[in-house]
Amino acid sequence: MPQIRIAGEEVHLGTTILVFAVGILGGFLAKWAGFPLPMLLGSVVAVGAISIFGFKPGGHPPRIPFWLRLFFIPIIGLSIGAAFTSAVLEEARGWWPSLLALVVYIPLAHFVGYHGFRRLGHLSPVTAYYSAVPGGLLECIAMGEENGADIQMLTALQFMRLILTILLVPLAFTLLSGGAVGSAAGVLIGNDHAPITGTEVFWQASLGAAGFFIGRRLNLPAYMITGPILASGLGHLTGLLESTPPRWLIDVTQIVIGTSLGTRFVGMRADAFGKALMLALMNIALTMILAIAAGIALHEVVDEKIQAVVLAFAPGGLAEMSLVAISLQISVLYVTTHHVARIVLSVSVAKAFSGRIASELPPK
Repeated sequence: MPQIRIAGEEVHLGTTILVFAVGILGGFLAKWAGFPLPMLLGSVVAVGAISIFGFKPGGHPPRIPFWLRLFFIPIIGLSIGAAFTSAVLEEARGWWPSLLALVVYIPLAHFVGYHGFRRLGHLSPVTAYYSAVPGGLLECIAMGEENGADIQMLTALQFMRLILTILLVPLAFTLLSGGAVGSAAGVLIGNDHAPITGTEVFWQASLGAAGFFIGRRLNLPAYMITGPILASGLGHLTGLLESTPPRWLIDVTQIVIGTSLGTRFVGMRADAFGKALMLALMNIALTMILAIAAGIALHEVVDEKIQAVVLAFAPGGLAEMSLVAISLQISVLYVTTHHVARIVLSVSVAKAFSGRIASELPPK
């Protein structure tokens, strides 16, 4: 099939279609098996597998256009914005203890991860430092590359942190609850009782686009999702919007994001993958212990379920963890607010202490 250029990016149509076919198949298999967040988890595993084993659908390595992911991420923001109600905003005033706890959690998780990578993985100081940052994936990769990190290992560890979190946290909640949870148990996402009229579609699309571009203009953290969240929240508070994006569109968004994550393993050697997987599992275990401790200590203080606090402190990506919260129906706005704060704090802490890492490097 032909190769075309869209938004400055070469797109191999045959490869793109086949990669999405693999992701969709993985999603439906995961749904059949009863996994939580099946379209996201199934597509990550299926596309990740063909990427690791070097399959080339359509004659090219698995790859999808980056701009496609950007097109779908605002849909998550529109869904989260539906949680904006006067009652929730009233509750938000009591969230400050757990938001303040992030100021302790972020540097502690970074410190523990750094020393784990240094001692168990024998990584260089700069690679270990930026690999251990518990948020701000793209920013950390950029800073690490600029400062001489092993970019392949850094990228692998940061993406594995994100992927393992979205794989393991929903599965852990399912096991602990003794059965399917959230959308896997038939919980409906969004207000399915409100009709999706032509007017509603127009305002959803308009506010999503406006939030995206205004968020970028204002340089909001993770503007692709935070801008649409605020725009959608304003729309629901004023009564302009009554519904959320339909469930099938959330499923499509999961497949796009999961397929995109799965392609990140293209070109990784088996030995590098094994080492990165071992180190990432170690890091996830340590940071999740801290997240569980935060959940136990803070859930009564902030009047949220332990699962909500744990999910708010889990070191996944903003878009991905927001999808987990939406699917599992766990305090969506609470979780998302904390992940925005986590990203801002993680990048800020990484920049603030980067000078100490530079001082440990041998002179050139």
